[in-house]
Amino acid sequence: MIELKHLSKSFVTADGKVEALKDVNLTIRNGEIYGIIGMSGAGKSTLVRCINMLERPTEGSVIIDDRDIGALSENELRRIRRNITMIFQGFNLLMQRTCLKNVCFPLELAGMNRAEAKKKAMELLETVGLPDKANSYPAQLSGGQKQRVAIARALATEPEVLLCDEATSALDPKTTHSILKLIREINRNFGITVIIITHQMSVIEEVCERVAILDEGVVVEEGEVGSVFANPRSAAARRLVFPEGNEIIVPEESGDERRLRVVFNGAEATTKPLITQMAVDVGIAANILSASTRCIGDKVFGNMLLGVDGGEEAVAKVCDYLQKAGEIVVEEVKNDV
Repeated sequence: MIELKHLSKSFVTADGKVEALKDVNLTIRNGEIYGIIGMSGAGKSTLVRCINMLERPTEGSVIIDDRDIGALSENELRRIRRNITMIFQGFNLLMQRTCLKNVCFPLELAGMNRAEAKKKAMELLETVGLPDKANSYPAQLSGGQKQRVAIARALATEPEVLLCDEATSALDPKTTHSILKLIREINRNFGITVIIITHQMSVIEEVCERVAILDEGVVVEEGEVGSVFANPRSAAARRLVFPEGNEIIVPEESGDERRLRVVFNGAEATTKPLITQMAVDVGIAANILSASTRCIGDKVFGNMLLGVDGGEEAVAKVCDYLQKAGEIVVEEVKNDV
């Protein structure tokens, strides 16, 4: 388990002191895929570099399996870092080495003889689907292939933690999907804890179990991906979840219309719109005043504001119908949204 406790990091620049991280507290469970997301300048890369002590925190501690790694000697820290490997947006491959020799490199540094290192490196290239590229050079590979080689190299020391710092940002959507699928398979097959640093909501949606949203060095929200996306509370979370705009504009109330807020917290997506189906099934046509919803896989998350005419009986029918669909919460709202 990785625990970040009251972690802060500041830098002194020509323009003065910059607080990159401010009192960050997170717990990342063994074997999970955990996402840390934020816009550019939020402090994401600083945070991931503090996890393996490439950056020393100004305050606070990083505790891995009950050991405060900030208190370790340099020799002990080097041993710990073999268990915490990284992949990057820029791949960081050695351009003068073949793919096989790139994967061999950390094994050779660890003292493994060449024959054993070559055998293991070939097995790792097989794991990432590139055994035929063993003798190719990085310049001969596509971006996705380079990242696969980088992943193979990261796995060479049999790490317990894989840090992914914007590892898919330079890739097209199709290649990103294939790399995320590979990361998910590695997580499942090897039990490696994966921490994904990204500014892309689609990456978090596809593979992460829990997420922390970082804004100006502060964790503004944290929790299960579905829960955070269903009802983002902070302004930073709403900008990320609904980049097309999260301000709800509601028309003035009219007549006897009652207003209901519908929260989708992982409801099953259907081919026919739920509100349309409700009109058919119970004979009540609701007016959709505003909506901010999105599908993650086959689940729906987000909020919708409905206007319903017909008094208490109609409201009760609508609430009963929608809540029977599962993972939907309905509440009446008055004078606000």
